[in-house]
Order: sequence, then structure tokens, then C-alpha cells
Amino acid sequence: MHNTPNRPTIPGWRLIVSDTGRYWAIRNRAFPRVALRAGVEPAVDADTFEEVQAAVAEQEDKARTAVANAEKTTLAAAETTETVS
Repeated sequence: MHNTPNRPTIPGWRLIVSDTGRYWAIRNRAFPRVALRAGVEPAVDADTFEEVQAAVAEQEDKARTAVANAEKTTLAAAETTETVS
């Protein structure tokens, strides 16, 4: 596998194109644990740049949703605790 400087990039992800032309994207920074527990993948692969770009967007969206849901759950639990007290 090799990095090709004249290939498109995906901000926040390391893009690799294999010798066979398959695209791989690996996230530069770890996703939050809650996102990983929700099944978000920090590495994706596809046959084309457009497909790997779509796979990256899907993982980023899943991560945002997982984090937002966790924050809502935490807020709801805090509000319940305040009401009970």
C-alpha cells in the first residue's frame, strides 16, 4: 500500500490507495468510546474514492448520533435525579 500525494484527501482521515487501486481510510483521531460501542468503525475501505468518502461520512454521522444520544441520556438522568431529590 502507498500514499499518493496527488490523490484526493478526506480531512481528519488518512487515505491509502492499495497497489490494486482499493481505497482505505483510517481516522486520524480516535472516535469517542461511546461511538465505538455503538459500532462506529475507525477504518473503512471501498473500490472507489467516492465510495470510501461515503463510508467515511456514514461513520462520522453514526459517531455524531451516538455522542448526541449519550448526551441526551446523561441529561435525562441528571434531570430525573434532580426531580427525585
